[in-house]
Amino acid sequence: MDLSYPPAADDFREEIRGFLREHLPQGWTGWGALPPAERETFVRDWRALLVEHRFLGLTWPAEYGGGGRGLLEQSILIEEFVRIGVPFLPHPNDTFSLNLLGPTLLHAGTEEQRSRFLRPTLTGEMRWAQGFSEPDAGSDLFNLRTRGVVDGDELVLDGQKVWQTAGTTANWMFTLVRTDPAASRAKGLSFVLVPLDQPGVEVRGIRTAAGEVEFAEVFLTGARAALGDVVGGLGNGAAVALALLGYERGAGGVAAALGMAIELERLVELARANGAAADARLRSRVGACWTRVHVLRCVALRALSAGLEGKPPGPESSLVKALTAEHHQVATELAMDILGPAALTPNGPQPAEWLRPQPRGFDPLSSTAWVSDFLNARAGTIYGGSSEIQRTTIAERILGLPAEVRGTAR
Repeated sequence: MDLSYPPAADDFREEIRGFLREHLPQGWTGWGALPPAERETFVRDWRALLVEHRFLGLTWPAEYGGGGRGLLEQSILIEEFVRIGVPFLPHPNDTFSLNLLGPTLLHAGTEEQRSRFLRPTLTGEMRWAQGFSEPDAGSDLFNLRTRGVVDGDELVLDGQKVWQTAGTTANWMFTLVRTDPAASRAKGLSFVLVPLDQPGVEVRGIRTAAGEVEFAEVFLTGARAALGDVVGGLGNGAAVALALLGYERGAGGVAAALGMAIELERLVELARANGAAADARLRSRVGACWTRVHVLRCVALRALSAGLEGKPPGPESSLVKALTAEHHQVATELAMDILGPAALTPNGPQPAEWLRPQPRGFDPLSSTAWVSDFLNARAGTIYGGSSEIQRTTIAERILGLPAEVRGTAR
């Protein structure tokens, strides 16, 4: 398999490297090396700079504030940013705003919706959370119970959403609600854009095992959304949501592999610092991690190639999701074994990232960050589609195995 980019990519890669040379100080070692207060200021200013140069929303049309570039350029930009140690999605809500909602509106939204929502999303005026999961509808997404009742030109919303990543910093939520209770499962759902700053909406933070309030739950009690903010029309929410999940699972695989490689570099530095590098078994486990990261990059490049040929995100994205989540668990378990008893008394800087590997420049000896990464990685095989569901997709759509026997559709 040829792992090189086509020659046409060289000019854009040099454009990105020139931008980085111009805007980063001499001796830059990565934003993870900045003290927390400086890191917050840098990330805020960096995001504004990306908007100014149209590097945020790079593939969005120029009329909405985007860069008008293609998928290849987006992959190159992300790769160069991760390699040098600057964020490509600077704000916690950017993953949902830019990777998920933006492409979904471009695919299924009306022109009025695109004009209203896309530019404020780029500037950060609108910060989005994803409102899919409910207490009784996690992996079984179409079992959700949150209701939307038409009242004039609005929907009245009642129900509960849970596990909203970056929910405490969002001011809008894209969500699925049941607008036709007589229809069975997926057929009665609508995809709705809901402002969170209104009466009838309560957002509660959820403290994780790592001690952070990174997730939220959202309670809707008579909250309202405009009928004009239903994407794809009433009753068509399932198709819109499935398209969005394709963007979620197809985005950033190459960057994920590079981020995992940077994490392994930090892991090796940790092992050398405390003498664990002399242990042959630990060295063998590190080697196995490097192999998995290389496999992940190969699979991600295959998915990227399919995208460049104009194909929608396919089952390869399930491989990327499963490989990434399971590798991160293995790598952070190895970190705990290298730390040994020191993991019981964590010290060092707090992590800069919560659900991803720490960025380039972050202190590799911070046991506080390694323990946090270990705890957060436990959930990686559940959120965004559990590993069991990913394996079903891989078995049926890649390996061609017989379909799983499912219950009778209702």
